[in-house]
Amino acid sequence: MSHKHIEVNGEVVNIPSYLLKAGDVITIKEGSRSRTSITSVVTPKNPKFSWVDFNETTLTGTFITYPERESVPENIKEQLIVELYNK
Repeated sequence: MSHKHIEVNGEVVNIPSYLLKAGDVITIKEGSRSRTSITSVVTPKNPKFSWVDFNETTLTGTFITYPERESVPENIKEQLIVELYNK
């Protein structure tokens, strides 16, 4: 995936598994902010997470900390992932 719509600390990032550090600032590139495919994903209907401070006006987020497993709202079965990769 190399769409290059996302910047971290002012640098373009096109790696989906990019690891953030506390304090990293995530932004949508200026030229991509008007694209509906981008803005539809970062609308106010999305839930607020305690590990990211998001500014809807500037489409900027600050990574605070990695979330604890209990605070991730997805129903992920880690054991099934481990079993898949152990085959």
